[in-house]
Amino acid sequence: MPAKLTISTEDRALECARLALDKKATNVRILDIHRLTTIADMLVLADGGSDKQVQAIAESVRQGLKKYGKVQEIEGLTEGKWALIDYGDVLVHVFQREIRSHYDLDGLWSAAAEVPIPVEYQWENRG
Repeated sequence: MPAKLTISTEDRALECARLALDKKATNVRILDIHRLTTIADMLVLADGGSDKQVQAIAESVRQGLKKYGKVQEIEGLTEGKWALIDYGDVLVHVFQREIRSHYDLDGLWSAAAEVPIPVEYQWENRG
């Protein structure tokens, strides 16, 4: 059995963001929370426009990161309203917009530093 590749926490978060953006996720953010909590080091937040898109984004992240090891936990994938993917060091939240607004994790973690996402990963502002 081949050994799993290793990846840094920041690179894992960036790869999660890239994979989400590949499925046309919107409002993607990476927050560095390691100084604020022990639950994880980074959060990746993303929006999907429908149940199917939330599911597709979460599945893209799960499949894309398989080469770096198994996900610890995945919740909400069947419903497609709010999917949580837990890698231990990185938590990925994929929401439908109204769910994200209601729970306001962006506000809850407003003291966290934001990690810039490379422009080449982003599709929303391309001309």
